[in-house]
Amino acid sequence: MAQSDEKLIKELIKGNESAMEILVKRYYDLVYSFIYRNTSDYNTAYDITQDVFIKMMKNIDKYQIENGKFKSWLLKIAVNTTKDYFRSKIYKQRIQSYDIDNHEIEDKANVVDILSKKEETIKIKEAIKNLPKLQREAIILKYYNDLKIKEISNITGENENTIKSRLFNGVKNLKKLLGGDNYEEQNIIKNKQHKIR
Repeated sequence: MAQSDEKLIKELIKGNESAMEILVKRYYDLVYSFIYRNTSDYNTAYDITQDVFIKMMKNIDKYQIENGKFKSWLLKIAVNTTKDYFRSKIYKQRIQSYDIDNHEIEDKANVVDILSKKEETIKIKEAIKNLPKLQREAIILKYYNDLKIKEISNITGENENTIKSRLFNGVKNLKKLLGGDNYEEQNIIKNKQHKIR
């Protein structure tokens, strides 16, 4: 029987390294997928994911069970670390030196080859990349990480009405990008089944 997050956290606070390994294995895909969907870069997602788990380990004693699920607490670290990356000099330098003509088409081709051969999945992923950052973040947390509005609010520090507005506008913009009002919200949910590895 798998140990609960709470039990593993108690063991980790005591210095049990195997508890850390189990928690990382349990949540690595969740964190990496969230970050990749926001950054669209495998190497960047890998680096930020490592940072997230380092921060988790350093701050694990601050986690309080009564304040919510460990998954939500960890995703909050992922959200904040990703925001730090977008504010960083590294990101700004990358954007300035990025040659759209030479690299964007190549990157999209790699996405098709590596992630999925299904055209629908690629369209959705590309559309999500093109959303404004805050809408993209809300869409990913809601539809890919199965979080409730209240949980997203706790993670991002925004009120629930703001989250609802971002989701509404995000879905609306996705519909425009994907072919108008005929495009169903269910297709976004269905797409989350194609995990990024």
